[in-house]
Amino acid sequence: MFWTIIAVLLILWLLGFSFHILGGLIHILLIVAVIVIIIKLIRSVTNS
Repeated sequence: MFWTIIAVLLILWLLGFSFHILGGLIHILLIVAVIVIIIKLIRSVTNS
């Protein structure tokens, strides 16, 4: 589920560059997704 959301956000972000659809919102959501990925990776490294 998590990776599906990331994939959809990336596709929408790329479409935003092409067609300028909701550009600001897509960039904010992409930044949030990247932050969540980084936090998840850090937590998995510290737990093992």
